[in-house]
Amino acid sequence: MTVGPIIGLVIFFVFFLVLLYMVFKADKGFINKMKDMPLNDGTVAHHDENEKTE
Repeated sequence: MTVGPIIGLVIFFVFFLVLLYMVFKADKGFINKMKDMPLNDGTVAHHDENEKTE
């Protein structure tokens, strides 16, 4: 039995567990700030009522 696949599997599970820990322990205010960031770029969106969308 080779050691390479076992090491890869262990690294994957450790990474996955650390990621889950970070997700559940993250600050909710920070998550909401990051969630809204792409939409809050300081520009005003204009909507043309005559423009047709298909």
